[in-house]
Amino acid sequence: MGSLEGKKQVVESIKERLQKAQSVVIVENKGLKVSEATELRAKLRKGNVELKVLKNTLVKIAAEDAGVTGLDEYLMGPNAWAFSNEDPVSAAKILVEYSKTNKNLIVKGGILEGAALDEQGVKALAELPSKEELLAKLLSAMQSPLTGLANVLQGPIRKCAYALEAVRKEKENA
Repeated sequence: MGSLEGKKQVVESIKERLQKAQSVVIVENKGLKVSEATELRAKLRKGNVELKVLKNTLVKIAAEDAGVTGLDEYLMGPNAWAFSNEDPVSAAKILVEYSKTNKNLIVKGGILEGAALDEQGVKALAELPSKEELLAKLLSAMQSPLTGLANVLQGPIRKCAYALEAVRKEKENA
C-alpha cells in the first residue's frame, strides 16, 4: 500500500464508510488474543457491525473529507473502527458490553451524525434501546388499546348472548 494511488483509494473507502455508517465506535485493541478478536467479530457480525483496523493518518484525511470533526484526540495508538450501518446503537452496545469483561479492549470514542463522541457519549449511546427493542415497545403500545377496544366491543355482544340464553331458558321452563 505504499503507492499514493493505493492510499487515495483507501481514504475514499474510509470516507464512504464514515458517511454510510449510522454510528462509529473507536476502540483500542492492545493485547487482544486471536480467539477474543474472533469472538468479538462474530458478535459484531450478528449486529451488522463491521470492524476495521485502519491507519490513523488515513482516517484523519478521510474524516476531514467527510466533514467529521473532533477526532484528533482519538487518532493515536492501535485503533479499530466499528462501523454500525443499520442501527446507531448496536456497535456501542456490543463493544461497551465486551469491554466490561475484557480489559484489553478499551472504548475510546466514536462518531454519531458526523460529530465525535467521547467515551462517555459512546457509553450513553450503548444504554439506549436498539431499533428492534423500540419497535417491540411501539407494537406493544399499539396493541394495548386495540385489545382494550376488542374487550369493550365484546361486552354488549356478551350481554346480548346472556340475555338470549336467559330468554331461551325461560321459554324452556314455561
